[in-house]
Order: sequence, then C-alpha cells, then structure tokens
Amino acid sequence: MSYVSTLYHIVLRTHRSEMAIVEDHEKKLYAYVNGIINNFNGKLYRVGGMPDHLHLLVSLPATLALASFVKELKVSTSKWMKANPHFPKFTGWSQEYAGFTYSIHDKDKIINYIKGQKEHHKKMTFGEEYRRFIEANAVAIDERYFMKDA
Repeated sequence: MSYVSTLYHIVLRTHRSEMAIVEDHEKKLYAYVNGIINNFNGKLYRVGGMPDHLHLLVSLPATLALASFVKELKVSTSKWMKANPHFPKFTGWSQEYAGFTYSIHDKDKIINYIKGQKEHHKKMTFGEEYRRFIEANAVAIDERYFMKDA
C-alpha cells in the first residue's frame, strides 16, 4: 500500500482572456468541473474565479499526471461550454495553465483565496495575479509566451 497526498492549485485562463464565464451561470460550470474531477476519482475542495479564469483546488490520484488531467478538463469543459447557450462568448481555454502542489496544511488558506476572487480582483488584474502566483512558486516566466495566445 502506498500513501500519497496530492493537492493542486490549478489556474485556467480563457482563450485571449475573453470575459466568457458568465457569473449568473458559473455555478453550472463549477458543477460540471466537479463531475469531471469525480470521474477521475479526485476531490474538488474549491472552484471559483472570474469571467476570464478559473481557480481549482483539487486532490488527484497519484496515478494521474497533472498535465493529463488538465488536458481532459479543458477538452471536456470546452465542448460543454461551446454547446451551452449560457456561455456564448466562450471560444476555448488558453494553451497555458498554472498548477502547483501544496501541503494539506495550506488547504484552508487556498480555499479562502479562491473564495475571495471577486473581492481580490477589485484591486488587482488577472495578469498581475497570475504573474505573482507563478513567481511565488519559483517558476521562471518566459515573456515571449506569457499570456499570449496564437
């Protein structure tokens, strides 16, 4: 028996940072995301965001690579959102994403951070937040590609 704990804070940005996640219908998207995570035998602790991005705090099985999970999440939600009349401006997700591991001891701090997205973004743009988030996790940013979609 192996004992593994994986806790990921994942950030997805809409293609070209389009304001495509309609606040009145975001809970439907969140429920759909939760279903995908459940299908992977994962656990969603919190999802939230703004019209141009999502934050997720999830625990995934040790046998599931983060990149594989994010790819499937983006493909599934893209199909669903494009077919859903409540998200008419959604054209897809950005190719990039951010995903970092945390200790279970950080869980409540991250949950509260995700809960506070609406307030947080009254003071800071998504670009500023995304940059700080990436840099705080000691990942180098290649400016040629940062927040640029083809």
